[in-house]
Amino acid sequence: MQTLLKGVNTRCIFIFITKCNTMKKIFLLFALMLMANAYAQRVTVSGVVYDYDNKPMDFVTVGVKGRAVGTFTNGQGQYSLMVQTGDSVCITFSCMGYQRAERIIPKLTGNVRLNVMMREEVKEIAEVIVTGRRKQTSTVERINVDNTKLLADPNGGSIESLIVTFAGVSSTNELSSQYSVRGGSYDENIVYVNGIEINRPQLIRSGQQEGLSFINPHLTGAVGFSAGGYDATYGDKMASVLDITYKKPKPLEGAFAVGLQGANAYVGTSKGKWSQITGLRYKTNKSLVGTMDTEAEYDPSFIDLQTYVQYTPNKRIELSFLGNYSNNIYKFRPINQNTSFGTLTDVRNFTVYFDGWENDRFTTAFGAASANLRLSDKAKVGATFSSFATDEKVSYDLSGEYWLSQQIGSDGNGNDLLGVGAYLEHARNDLRMRVNKFMLNGEVDTRKLLTRWGISIQKENIKDYTKEWILRDSAGYSVPTDGISVKVASNLYGKHTLSTTRLSAYLQETYKFRIHNGLFTLNAGIRASHWGYNKETIISPRASLAYIPNGKHDLTFRLATGIYYQAPFYKELVQTHTDANGNSYTLLNNEIRSQRSTHVVLGGDYEFKAFNRPFKLTAEAYYKHLANLNPYTVSNVKIEYAGTNSAKGYIMGFDTKLFGEFVEGTDSWVSVSFMRSRQQIGGVQLPLPTDQSYNFSLFFQDYLPGNKRFKMNLRGLFSQGLIATPSQQGYSKGYYRMPSYRRVDMGLSWQAVGGSESNGKAKGFLGAFRNVWISLDAFNLLDIKNTNNYYWISDVYGTQYAVPNYLTGRLVNLRLLVDF
Repeated sequence: MQTLLKGVNTRCIFIFITKCNTMKKIFLLFALMLMANAYAQRVTVSGVVYDYDNKPMDFVTVGVKGRAVGTFTNGQGQYSLMVQTGDSVCITFSCMGYQRAERIIPKLTGNVRLNVMMREEVKEIAEVIVTGRRKQTSTVERINVDNTKLLADPNGGSIESLIVTFAGVSSTNELSSQYSVRGGSYDENIVYVNGIEINRPQLIRSGQQEGLSFINPHLTGAVGFSAGGYDATYGDKMASVLDITYKKPKPLEGAFAVGLQGANAYVGTSKGKWSQITGLRYKTNKSLVGTMDTEAEYDPSFIDLQTYVQYTPNKRIELSFLGNYSNNIYKFRPINQNTSFGTLTDVRNFTVYFDGWENDRFTTAFGAASANLRLSDKAKVGATFSSFATDEKVSYDLSGEYWLSQQIGSDGNGNDLLGVGAYLEHARNDLRMRVNKFMLNGEVDTRKLLTRWGISIQKENIKDYTKEWILRDSAGYSVPTDGISVKVASNLYGKHTLSTTRLSAYLQETYKFRIHNGLFTLNAGIRASHWGYNKETIISPRASLAYIPNGKHDLTFRLATGIYYQAPFYKELVQTHTDANGNSYTLLNNEIRSQRSTHVVLGGDYEFKAFNRPFKLTAEAYYKHLANLNPYTVSNVKIEYAGTNSAKGYIMGFDTKLFGEFVEGTDSWVSVSFMRSRQQIGGVQLPLPTDQSYNFSLFFQDYLPGNKRFKMNLRGLFSQGLIATPSQQGYSKGYYRMPSYRRVDMGLSWQAVGGSESNGKAKGFLGAFRNVWISLDAFNLLDIKNTNNYYWISDVYGTQYAVPNYLTGRLVNLRLLVDF
């Protein structure tokens, strides 16, 4: 239109007007003059928006300050904006996670080419640095966590302590870093560090033995987490993905922390072509487990050493090595236990006097060497060889004499003896495992289409020896009894050697396209795996679509679907059989098949401002159809599988999360989840062991008004209790729920050195440090007794009593944290 009006001859316009009556002439002439004048004063401002890695940025909002004019960049970072000419025009550029940019054009008289580079915006969240990265167009939520050192967390500020406050994630044991996602078991969560899948020890049967998580938060640069519907680049697990990327350090950085729960330190250096970051952690939960009902001599010792080294000889080649050594020793000598449970009108007491010991050791070593080659600006390939080794020993001889009584009388001073007895538990278990893996992967990025591929081969060698038995005595009689011979309550024996090979490959495509209604991002891929042990080949197609409507840049919609398999590992193969004499032994089922889950996830984000502060509301509804399930039960954190594909089921639910600045300058969030899960075993419908109808969690932080050197963080968890079944009975004797899990941890911190409010740099010795923090943590602030599992006590008549085994109580922890 603009070109057309410029080309219209004035005489032609006059001749046309003379043919009309007088009023029409005046009106038409006035309208044509306004249109010609308006279009004559509009010009084009165009260009490309880059980030500080010189990569084009898509979906950056571009507008004119003070005017209702705007557009956004495409997949190549390009934009084009029609504006009116004027003496001075201010063009604005904004994108979530980046600092707002403004460019003033002093006198706009013609078309202008304007390229802009945007800097990432970093917000400090009580020493948790969260950096937003564009819109979330997949099910993977990206969070850049530099440090979690101020979090009030019994596990020492782990990455998992933040993950369990996300929507759809649940944790019911503060001694463990394991978590359940949308009804999945602990084994259904896959963890990657620098693109390498991390294996875990197999024999751990309680959170007290678990020690440190593999992930060192000091070495972590970025975190991606998906609660379901993730793409084909990730492996064969049915529930979630935690994707960790270790960082490249500054020329010199480091930190150390000392507290009642242990100590940790790290140092990172970068010079020329070399960089390295190394961390050493020591943890002891002696004081924490000392708050439990069992009085005992605890001697836990957990040590972890990690290093990440990078060498870049030129711009095209990058070599790296990730190494880890972990030695977890758990020694336990119980003395006595006194537990009260029941209701206000039916109070029962359980008293045990112990003898014996437990001595467990879990030693793991991991190494991964990688080489990445950039073939061109658009293509790169890489190769990685990794090796994981674990040597696990669980040994114990524990005996106990117990009294179970019921309080009688209105004053509660009388006691009615319900049962007396004794037991002796014995175990000598030894497992050694080696997992070697070689991977090739590549990437081709044409801006419009991103193609990623990978192939791998994995070799597993496992040696397992199991020898356990339990002797129970009730009122002087060994139970169970047939009146003729003395029998143990249960026993288990197994000895296996396993050597298997797995092959896998994936192809993933990411395509961005735009229509007049908005911007679409399509992720589609396929993954295939083959396991030589059971001769099974599985194929997993997966796809997701994200949509950002035009004119509604504060909205994002996502739809994801796919087939996800739980490829069997060693624990899933083990079946327990019992002979005619009551002796139990284990066999490996080489006909076991992968469990299958079909995901459908529909959700989105809504960004808005309240109280002049930014917020984001995320909501997702999901349905998972389950097939070929391998039924299992959970005791503490130990999972025992049936070893057969004898069940099917479903999981459905709704998750929502409100994230934002509840207090100005700080980020907090609240998560609420509702879920229903069912499995069908032998025609009977039952809830899954990790079924929870509701789950509420929050992370909140604040600071002293007028003085941000005094900070507070609060972490709260509230969820429905898990399913409990009688000891060694599975679902055959029914099930019931444990009480709900409720926990609040709070931390108070004072920044003694550093910070924006410090009066200049500290003098003397303290001047060498960037920050010095003193923190006081209150674990289980409300001192709520949460139930972990049960002691199952039988009387001579075979009646079983469930005696709760409570988790930790209130504990105060003092820490000193220093970084430079």
